[in-house]
Amino acid sequence: MFITFEGAEGSGKTTQIQLLADALRLRGIDVATTREPGGTRIGDGIRSLLLDLTHTEISPRTETLLFQAARAQLVDEVILPALAAGRVVLCDRYVDSTLAYQGYGRGQPLDALRALGAYATRQLTPTLTIYLDIDVVAGLARKRTGAAAEWNRMENLEIEFHRRVRAGYLAMAAQEPARWLVLDAAQSIDAIHLAIRTQVLELLGKSS
Repeated sequence: MFITFEGAEGSGKTTQIQLLADALRLRGIDVATTREPGGTRIGDGIRSLLLDLTHTEISPRTETLLFQAARAQLVDEVILPALAAGRVVLCDRYVDSTLAYQGYGRGQPLDALRALGAYATRQLTPTLTIYLDIDVVAGLARKRTGAAAEWNRMENLEIEFHRRVRAGYLAMAAQEPARWLVLDAAQSIDAIHLAIRTQVLELLGKSS
């Protein structure tokens, strides 16, 4: 099973991925966790290029292609082999991030982005996409209080960009409600984890 996590900066994706991975492992389920961009040696190199605060000259098209290149490497090197081995894969961001950030946020054509995403992922679609929704101002404030080294070029963009991204996520979730689980990230960590764990175990045919 392939599960992706999406959300704005400061929404708590990393925390919830770790909690879910721990809960599944306690039940004897083999889990692999990874992230975008990155997760491979090549992907981590691309991540450094993409997120460096000083790389302000990266054009939206270059940005898109770099994200897709890192994604293609991750799918080929990590995700598909893990799925073939029968593991549950939890991924922090996936192709929906490109639609939200480079599509809705940057204003690039969604159809072109979908075609690029299908090629980069070999048309691999998540079983479940968990979206942690948070007000963008609150999310960015959360992120700023964290490790300063993690503040990156995408997070540094204007508030209106992040609002367009959030609107894009909500639009995509409304279009595919069977695949998306939308949760209010302002809830407690435990409440969010319980909702995620319940949904995932149900999909796996396990009791909570």
